[in-house]
Amino acid sequence: MNNKELKIGLFYGSTTCYTEMAAEKIQAQLHHLASDSCVELFNIKDTELSKTEQFEVLIFGISTWDFGELQEDWEATWQDIKGLNLAGKTVAIFGLGDQLGYAEWFQDAVGMLHDELLVLDCDVIGYWPNQGYEFIASKALTEDNAFFVGLCLDDENQYELTDERINNWCNQLITEIKLL
Repeated sequence: MNNKELKIGLFYGSTTCYTEMAAEKIQAQLHHLASDSCVELFNIKDTELSKTEQFEVLIFGISTWDFGELQEDWEATWQDIKGLNLAGKTVAIFGLGDQLGYAEWFQDAVGMLHDELLVLDCDVIGYWPNQGYEFIASKALTEDNAFFVGLCLDDENQYELTDERINNWCNQLITEIKLL
């Protein structure tokens, strides 16, 4: 990417405000790391997903509910994803989930969103190591099971690791964006 201001659209759905708080931390950290970046936050409850087409770099925040289910705002707009024109755009995903209470479905919504975005011909960045988590299964794992397809946060069981994970992931994103 060149030296012009980097405009990033961060779109999230949040029922209990934890995904929203993570989005705000990501926004602040990216601004801290790259002062030439502008991260605009959008709650998909109040914003049409078509707004994503206005950005070259996108971050999506989603949480997994119960037994691998989508967060309600994402569920309400899920059918709109297929109609988006995101070809050639750079996309990263983060999610929240409970690895102990729902160990067989940890971060499934992240994996489901990743699969929907891949068919839209976007460049997905921000894959995250799966070490340091305790879970049984996840749709968010890469084919070789070495990585999650996005940053996975568990504020229920590992809240003390959230800020460090966000900081490290944001550093990773800036590096990966600059390599494009």
